[in-house]
Amino acid sequence: MIPQLPLALRWPRRQRFEHFHVGANAVAVAALHELATTPQAPWLYLSGPAGSGKSHLLMATCQAASDAGRAVQYLPLASIGSRAAAIRGVAGSELLALDDLGAIAGDREAEHALFDVYNSAKAEGCALLFAAEAVPAQLGLGLPDLRSRLGACQQAVLKPLDDAERREVLKGQAAARGIELDDTVLDWLFARYARDLGALLDLLDRLDKASLAAQRRITVPFLRGFLRETGETPPG
Repeated sequence: MIPQLPLALRWPRRQRFEHFHVGANAVAVAALHELATTPQAPWLYLSGPAGSGKSHLLMATCQAASDAGRAVQYLPLASIGSRAAAIRGVAGSELLALDDLGAIAGDREAEHALFDVYNSAKAEGCALLFAAEAVPAQLGLGLPDLRSRLGACQQAVLKPLDDAERREVLKGQAAARGIELDDTVLDWLFARYARDLGALLDLLDRLDKASLAAQRRITVPFLRGFLRETGETPPG
């Protein structure tokens, strides 16, 4: 059985529904809310490119389900060594979220383990939630029956935020911390740094601490110096 982790570790504070910028993904987020709180809701397969917020939404769904009094488990398959054993080890949850499903593609034992868990969940009334970068037919799974089962789930494709939306989220998160990010800083950052929203928000957390410690505003020179000191120097 997968050991139960402390709540603060399992469900990071920022990875909740209220911290997800919905953008064009309102239908997907509504389906996740329903899955979290309604035992008979359709199972959901969430797909989308890296940085679109899949892991954020899986953990947000788990948190919402836990708040509703349901037993939940989250399995990040890409970061697990013995995936077949981990999948077979899940038990006792009312909602099981399996992230990075592409990590088991071509792993015969892991694919068969997931097929068995899928069938057991149907029989036991456990809800399943899946996330991967590709839809089931394009995931590279070798087990046809597993592809069929996953394809039978309700499908939701996440659309990443565009640059304007990412800028607004970053400015809003900065303002909540009492930080003013002017357009010059944002222009420099978006031209040279990763545009994945999670990476940008992690950077903002670190910049907040560094600017407080240095008693300096976040300007382009401060940002450039910070990234140089942390070994993240972008070009230019």
